Amino acid sequence: MSKLYVIHENPDWYEPLAAAFDRAGLPHEQWLLGEAVLDLDAEPPAGVYWSRMSASSHARNHPFAKDQTRGVLAWLEAHGRRVVNGRRVLDLEMSKVEQLAALRAAGFDVPRTVAVAGRAELAAAARKLPVPFIMKPNQGGKGLGVRAFASHAEFDEYLAGPGYEAPADGITLLQEYLVAARPQITRVEIVGSQFMYAITADTARGGFELCPADACALGPDGEPATGPDLFALRAGFDHPIIGRYLEFAAARGIGIAGFEFIETADGRLVSYDINTTTNYNAKIEAIAQRPALPAVAAYLGGLLAEAG
Repeated sequence: MSKLYVIHENPDWYEPLAAAFDRAGLPHEQWLLGEAVLDLDAEPPAGVYWSRMSASSHARNHPFAKDQTRGVLAWLEAHGRRVVNGRRVLDLEMSKVEQLAALRAAGFDVPRTVAVAGRAELAAAARKLPVPFIMKPNQGGKGLGVRAFASHAEFDEYLAGPGYEAPADGITLLQEYLVAARPQITRVEIVGSQFMYAITADTARGGFELCPADACALGPDGEPATGPDLFALRAGFDHPIIGRYLEFAAARGIGIAGFEFIETADGRLVSYDINTTTNYNAKIEAIAQRPALPAVAAYLGGLLAEAG
């Protein structure tokens, strides 16, 4: 029987998706990568494949999952299987350099950024930017590895010290520090060719680690963290940027994603991230006029019906 196959590496993120698929009567199966066998002479099972491989998979002890996914998607596409967020989209997910280059080419305002391969040139490259500035890994997620530096001397000290962490792919981004008009970022969720809703994340309390998934909100003891929610529905959000994100997604073959931007104190609207493994916050889903999870199930179910 034809079914939906979800390609990823983190079962903790799957439960809400599985529940939405079950409610919609959509047959589905996880395809966990990291350690797996791919027979290139075999034919892929009939169905629709949704790639949710995350750029932060190395942080969950799956360092090879990303490269493995590239091969799997190439195999699926060579056999003509319908892949949502396929090989070209995976490249965007795995590289913030590619994201920013693509967004800039499409006319979006993006942060001033210098990409540095290796460690030797980082100190000199940082001096291309005024202080304060941001350092982040080219491959990452959930805000992991993002740091702000108040001076070049502070950055030099970090580079020379034991706390330095090399990025997974060896590429570090040095980026202008954007002063927000309000301490929040906005994330625009799209499914298929539709805008679902926008949420805000409180950067005053959450800093750079702003993963909305319920699995990201667990404390050290595995229990839900307490305190005010970092995320809120941006009710009534209606801005031309929505249409521009939808056009960008259509042009790039992106089926499901969250686009993030910041509104600065000097009046800019700066797009800085495309998350093609978007996760949904249960509290937001419960109050949204158009919740995303049922839409995801309907969108993928429609593709499955077309695929036969």
